[in-house]
Amino acid sequence: MAKAKTEMLPTMNIGLIGHVDHGKTTLTQALSGKWTDTHSEELKRGITIKLGYADINIKDKKGDVVRRVSLVDAPGHETLMAIMVSGAAIMDAAILMVAANEECPQPQTTEHLTALKILGIKNIIIIQNKVDLVTEAQAKQNYKQIKAFAKDMLGFDAPIIPISAQKRVNVDLVIEAIQEFMPTPDRDASKDPEFLIARSFDINKPGTKIEKLKGGVIGGAITEGQFKIGQEIEILPGIKTEKHNQIVWQPIRTKISSIVVGSAFIEEKGPGGSIAFETELDPFITKKDGVVGSVVGIPGKMPKIYDTLELNVELFDKILGIKDDMPVTPIAMNEPLVINSGTATTVGVTTQSTKGKTKLQLKRPICAHKGSKVAISRQIKARWHLIGFGVIQ
Repeated sequence: MAKAKTEMLPTMNIGLIGHVDHGKTTLTQALSGKWTDTHSEELKRGITIKLGYADINIKDKKGDVVRRVSLVDAPGHETLMAIMVSGAAIMDAAILMVAANEECPQPQTTEHLTALKILGIKNIIIIQNKVDLVTEAQAKQNYKQIKAFAKDMLGFDAPIIPISAQKRVNVDLVIEAIQEFMPTPDRDASKDPEFLIARSFDINKPGTKIEKLKGGVIGGAITEGQFKIGQEIEILPGIKTEKHNQIVWQPIRTKISSIVVGSAFIEEKGPGGSIAFETELDPFITKKDGVVGSVVGIPGKMPKIYDTLELNVELFDKILGIKDDMPVTPIAMNEPLVINSGTATTVGVTTQSTKGKTKLQLKRPICAHKGSKVAISRQIKARWHLIGFGVIQ
């Protein structure tokens, strides 16, 4: 089924993050030629609801392609924060979009940048967008706000590039900055392979004959090692089933039928870029993001499944994502919290809580490494907001 590789493959994932309507999707289109808001609800509302993906080619002065990277367009709306944090789990670097015609920082600007810090993403470029909508004096004042905010949050001076994504002004400087400030991470191909599922779907059209049906497709990013066609894989925690009147999670085993990166069908792939595996699974299992948040690896060499979590917790001083200064109070017993681990989002109820330590019963189990970080969000004024992070014990 696999075809020969026909194009350069992406070497890393770069996230586009920031407050709602600051121009992330418009910049993605300017860089790649692809509009990533493709779902009907997104088109109606004019905001990104799911993670969008597009590849861009970086060329030298002769016009030859020297590098390819994948862009991950994350939603900036406060109600979609969990999707953004899940997307950050597959990002190697990030571009923070800030609109020049609004005060900096906006609530989700702070929240997104904090999520990057939690996940250890340090290669960051800041884009001051919409400079065509303000005067020169206003643009300079906004630039100073961005610089002070970023220095305070990050502890260093990140590159700031004024642009107009809508009018394609200075977009070439963004590509130059990607090449200069976002090197491809060092990878260890000898490690056990691991893949985080960020989307899954059924690619068969209605009415397809049985003999022509394709297996379920999973998309996301390889974080370690190498995957190849024909390899047996395991998907954890798997699918929810009922056994003896109890809900259980059944691990899934299958094989990789094909590997697709962009429009290229390839034999094997390591970390870097947005990747899709066609599998031998019944597409009913993968349709409509049915296995999003799961981890893929080699049977017997997978991270642990947790249905309860013991965390060493570090809470922020203030609630992020709101304009009012509101202190973060200690986690209470029986309090529901949203937990983001890798691309998984689940709800946990607190069963034990002391200073610096919390135990949670999870509604949906997660597959994760001991010592990995999870983001913790609390419901405030009918919205979920980041309040801190935990380290799995």
